[in-house]
Amino acid sequence: MKTVVIGMSGGVDSSVAAALLKEQGYNVIGLFMHNWEEDDEEGCCTAKQDWEDVRRVCNKLNIPYYSVNFAKEYMDRVFSYFLKEYSAGRTPNPDVLCNREIKFGPFLEYAKKLGADYIATGHYCDIEHTENAHYLLKAVDQNKDQTYFLNQLSQKQLECVLFPLGKLEKPEVRKIAEKYGFVTAEKKDSIGICFIGERKFREFLKTFIPAKKGKIVDMQGNEVGKHDGAMYYTLGQRRGLNIGGKSGTEGGRWFVVDKDVKNNLLIVSQGDEKPLYSKALVTYSVNWIPGEPEQKEFTCYAKFRYRQPEQKVYVRIEKDRVCVDFDEPQRAVTPGQFVVFYDEKKCLGGGIIEEVIK
Repeated sequence: MKTVVIGMSGGVDSSVAAALLKEQGYNVIGLFMHNWEEDDEEGCCTAKQDWEDVRRVCNKLNIPYYSVNFAKEYMDRVFSYFLKEYSAGRTPNPDVLCNREIKFGPFLEYAKKLGADYIATGHYCDIEHTENAHYLLKAVDQNKDQTYFLNQLSQKQLECVLFPLGKLEKPEVRKIAEKYGFVTAEKKDSIGICFIGERKFREFLKTFIPAKKGKIVDMQGNEVGKHDGAMYYTLGQRRGLNIGGKSGTEGGRWFVVDKDVKNNLLIVSQGDEKPLYSKALVTYSVNWIPGEPEQKEFTCYAKFRYRQPEQKVYVRIEKDRVCVDFDEPQRAVTPGQFVVFYDEKKCLGGGIIEEVIK
């Protein structure tokens, strides 16, 4: 009997994934990761409750379960990068790094020590293992597909992975959880970044990066307001600018179009969204799954943020440099986020957006 160690988060998806693996005849072991140390009494993660839910689900399934602390690894490999990127005025995606550096890194190593033949997670995606390569496939439930967050996984990381939820729709997963009587059956999906939790993002970031106030300027360089720290704002943001009601500003809502970190300026536009649109981007050192395409120029699809519908693009590979031309102009493509490539069925890989061409 093959052994599968599954990452248990305390949510409905990993609960059902564990149940399905047991139904399929695997020897299943649950492993809960503690990735964030929080001294605040109120806490910013729900780790204690999640661990309790993992225990209850595993006991109902009659499978062994363990907890492992990867907080140091998370701090070194993910959170330090998160702070560095925000300090540079970019918008990182720590969830992508968490998958590459933790869930399919130290977790995989720990699982092997427990005797795992495979590891599994409750991600909405699928996998195809062949003799020559391992392909990351889109989930049947396109609304929940999470391949975007897995775009940085290597062939070695994918070679012994199972994704039990790849062919299921979310409502089906809820029904299976109800059938088993899992405490997680109606538990809400977690959203956002775990280590921030219910707290306001700006207040959280202030505890790690000192806020530096500065000017908000329009496209012509005229001062129209003050900001609390350029790092707190994202491209396309409309709320929280506090520059409404000024003389001569009756032209629609203001929104962020750029950040000048060197001069600590937040650049905004009013009414006209054209400055937000771009025609291409540049990324470097793309992680190609399962390997770099033979053709150096080709058409495929891409996402520039999670939940965005796939967009048709034209890709040109120039050694480490990859140019991506958009079939249609794209709004608020953001440096620091990931561009992720797709064909009809597979996630082809991705890279960090480094340059945006207006």
